Amino acid sequence: MNKLTPKAAFRKLAAIYDKMVARYDEAAGPIGMTCEGCTDNCCLSFFQHHTYVEWAYMWEGLNKLPADRLEAIKARARDYVEQAQAALSRGERPHVMCPLNIDEKQGVCGLYEHRLMICRMHGVPNLLTRHTGQEVRFPGCYRCQELTEGMEAVPTVDRTPMYKDLVMLEMQFVGRNLRMLPKVDHTIAEMIVLGPPRLK
Repeated sequence: MNKLTPKAAFRKLAAIYDKMVARYDEAAGPIGMTCEGCTDNCCLSFFQHHTYVEWAYMWEGLNKLPADRLEAIKARARDYVEQAQAALSRGERPHVMCPLNIDEKQGVCGLYEHRLMICRMHGVPNLLTRHTGQEVRFPGCYRCQELTEGMEAVPTVDRTPMYKDLVMLEMQFVGRNLRMLPKVDHTIAEMIVLGPPRLK
C-alpha cells in the first residue's frame, strides 16, 4: 500500500469529516436537535482520540494560528493535562474544559475546521459495529435523549463505514511503521502538549 503525503491524506480526511457532518445533520434534523441554549458543554467531556492522521491534521490547523494564540492554547493544554491526571488518580472521570474552546458559554471551538471525529459525531444517537460483529450503541447526549424519549423510530447514525474509511486512511498515512508505533490514546490536550506526531 502506497503511503500518502500529508496533503493528500488531509484532503481525504476532510472528505470523511464532511460525510460525518452530513450523517449527523440527517439524524439531528428529524430529532430537532441543536446545541443552542444547551446548559451542558461537550467540550467538557473526556474524550480520547486514536489516530495519527487526525492528530497530524489537528496540528496542521494549530500551525496556522497566530503565535500568541497557539502559545495560549499550549498553556491551557498543560493545565488540562495536569487537572485530568489529578482527577484520574482520584478515580474520577475528568471534567475539564478542552483547551481549544475559546468561549466556554457558547462552546466555540478555536479550531473548528480541524476538529476531530468524536467532536463532530457526539450528540446524536449512533452505533458502531466492531470487527467481532458486536454492535455498540450510543443514545446521544442528555438533550438528545430528552428529545427522542417516546419516539418510535429514533434516527441513528451508523458510524461503521466512516470508521472503516478512517482506519484505511490511517494505514495509508502512517505506512508500514503503523504496527511498530505506540498506540494513540490521547486527549486533545495531550496531543497539543506532545506536539505533532512522530511517525518514525
